[in-house]
Amino acid sequence: MKRINLTRRRVLATLGLAAAYPGLAGATVVARNDGPRERLALWYERPARQWVEALPVGNGRLGAMVYGRPLQERLQLNEDTLWAGGPYRFDNPNFKDALPRVRALLDAGKYREATALTGESLIAQPPTQMPFGAAGDLLLDFHGIAGAQGYRRVLDLDTAIATTRFASGAARHVREVFASAPDGVIVLHLRASGGLLDLDVGYRHPREVEYGLMKRDGSRAPQDGPADTGAAWDMTEPLMEAERPAGLSVRADGPRALLVEGRNADHAGVAGALRYAVRVLVLEGGSAGGKVDVADGRLRVRGAREVTLLVGAATSFVNFRDIGGDPVRAVRTRMESAAHKTYARLRADHVAAHRALFGRLSLRLGRTEADAGAAAPTDTRIAAVPQAGDADLATLAALYLQYGRYLLLSSSRPGSQPANLQGIWNEGPNPPWGGKYTININTEMNYWPAEAANVAECVEPLVAMMEDLAVTGAAVARDSYGARGWVAHHNTDLWRAAAPIDGPNWGMWPCGGAWLCKTLWDHYEYAPTDAFLARIYPVLKGAALFFADVLVEDPRGRGLVTSPSLSPENEHHPGVAVCAGPAMDRQIVRDLFGWTLAAHAALRDPDAAFRTEIEAKRARLAPDRIGAQGQLQEWLEDWDAQAPEQHHRHVSHLYAVYPSAQINVRDTPDLVRAAQVSLNARGDMSTGWATAWRLALWARMGDGERAYGILRGLLGPVRTYPNMFDAHPPFQIDGNFGGAAGILEMLVQSWGGEIRLLPALPRAWPDGAVHGVRARGGVELDLDWAGGRATRLALRGAPGQTVNVRIGARLAAVRLDAAGRARLDGAALAG
Repeated sequence: MKRINLTRRRVLATLGLAAAYPGLAGATVVARNDGPRERLALWYERPARQWVEALPVGNGRLGAMVYGRPLQERLQLNEDTLWAGGPYRFDNPNFKDALPRVRALLDAGKYREATALTGESLIAQPPTQMPFGAAGDLLLDFHGIAGAQGYRRVLDLDTAIATTRFASGAARHVREVFASAPDGVIVLHLRASGGLLDLDVGYRHPREVEYGLMKRDGSRAPQDGPADTGAAWDMTEPLMEAERPAGLSVRADGPRALLVEGRNADHAGVAGALRYAVRVLVLEGGSAGGKVDVADGRLRVRGAREVTLLVGAATSFVNFRDIGGDPVRAVRTRMESAAHKTYARLRADHVAAHRALFGRLSLRLGRTEADAGAAAPTDTRIAAVPQAGDADLATLAALYLQYGRYLLLSSSRPGSQPANLQGIWNEGPNPPWGGKYTININTEMNYWPAEAANVAECVEPLVAMMEDLAVTGAAVARDSYGARGWVAHHNTDLWRAAAPIDGPNWGMWPCGGAWLCKTLWDHYEYAPTDAFLARIYPVLKGAALFFADVLVEDPRGRGLVTSPSLSPENEHHPGVAVCAGPAMDRQIVRDLFGWTLAAHAALRDPDAAFRTEIEAKRARLAPDRIGAQGQLQEWLEDWDAQAPEQHHRHVSHLYAVYPSAQINVRDTPDLVRAAQVSLNARGDMSTGWATAWRLALWARMGDGERAYGILRGLLGPVRTYPNMFDAHPPFQIDGNFGGAAGILEMLVQSWGGEIRLLPALPRAWPDGAVHGVRARGGVELDLDWAGGRATRLALRGAPGQTVNVRIGARLAAVRLDAAGRARLDGAALAG
């Protein structure tokens, strides 16, 4: 087994349920409990000291990080619309006039001059967008606790409940926290068997924080250094009441509730235009035997055997143009509805709703008895990954996949905002990279596992955001490019900004919206319905119209290209990334035109002139090229070997391999070999999300051993924090989602009209089973294997449907029966 020297090769980074699907009745649910060792759980023997040790809960709209501290529990809160600023446009007014001059400079090979003009006249002014914020902290101070014996905190992925257990004297404390999707609130249940609960609940306002892994002295910890995690049982933090902003109000809202009202932050000259509210309510009858009141800005409970708290939050955000909502009314209404339920009913409804989605997919890697690794706490297992045996790594990989599914369900639900760079979890108003939607890889990667991992409902918020972007992006296309359709560049935010930002070497990339269209098309291909296709067709058509208008002739006669653009964030000469016609643009536009033409035909769009135009321009896109080193060229010119950063994190020119399938092992073997040359030159380890992309790429190209080695690096302490959040560093959630997608890609692939079984299975996983995986064409499958070979396959789909299944080198056409099912085993699965 090849080991990766993570210290030597590490990359140092600086900060800068609405839809239903057929055939799901047969999906399996996994047994979750193995005595004291929860298989689908993260667990720890110490409270969290820092944010990347706390455990996340979320319902798409609300998120919380649970620290599990005995003497003072901390819940750090987020609400998905609590961003800075308000509606705005920073479009550069000089864009349209300067655009022909930038193109002329690029045609003349004057890249530095083109870059300078792009920065002055094309990039937004100011060159920024609004950051995601935080909703503050709840600090629960407990009185009378004198220690914490038998301590354990657990995040159970099957129930989506974070639990803290310990004993203090004769009292046994159990605290449960979950974010209920059915009821729209966060629920805390506190119980002291053999004792009583006395506690005060206070609110701490959002404040700027340090991000990443920190030492106990407050200095930044090296990501590959020794673990310095966990808090003392009696750790507390100040409420910081004297530092509250002037506009913040914390007051009683009836005899059992605390109400917080505040405003969002200003940013880059845009005044904070949102009002927000946080409300904490002690459930009537949920403070058994106790007394509840509000005094001195705190909610107080005395002498209770158990307590149930409901936490709600809302803002005045209605949509990217309307900020006229009433957050206090919204939060009161939602909480009053939830308050009619007992804790038992709130918990049962939450668990049932969560399991209905989470329980669709199960994964076993290795033999059942190989689960011994779960006997160690999760942070210990992560720290031991570089030396871990295959059996331990297999169970951790299975947990990582399921954790990715859990995080997506918790941060992106119908009616919420999409998962951003941090999902929904963010500690302060100053997140790295603004916590925005970075759409030159990161937002797309967030949704890579959604379809195959059977949580497709999570895609709905992204669909809705793209419908918004088609509006704001149309103004940018018209005013800046003089083009039809719509465009979005490499970032957007709550306010759906679409102009290029940050600077010419990052922002001057017009394909962000086009790449997002792949998520729409994937959603359609995995569950093809005319209704969804009709919904997304205007978005696809608008994106295609933009490129039909802005593509230009390459002056050397190599075809149609984008100009100006760049290969995301990668310089082709020192200090210069702006160029014309990078490979990724040509690949994305080729896909976009193909999807749009397919939708045009399926929906019988009568616009024949549009079809003719798109067909002609697609045929004239400059093709992929193989360079002098045998590599897949990243740019139209053969600059790869001279590019300043040979191990750059982005591998944008390999989009055609994954997540697309334009370049694949079946149809384009020469281009696959060129892609392998490029990927070998980049190296295996990079930032968190970039490592996950490399994992998925090697899996797609059928190299299970290479993918497995990269997976080991991704799961280890250099790229995974103690709470299993991905370390860019600091935290970005895209690596979690990309890693989950890559693991599935090793086991089942679905592209080119066929399903591939065990296409990149490493020797370390000779036995296993994955049930409930979804494939293109509306198919769901269960797969078992032993000795490295498939032993059982069950398919579910439409009655009479033919499913092409590749088993080794053999392609089998399997026809589903009248119930939409088929089963193969034994000789039928021989490759």
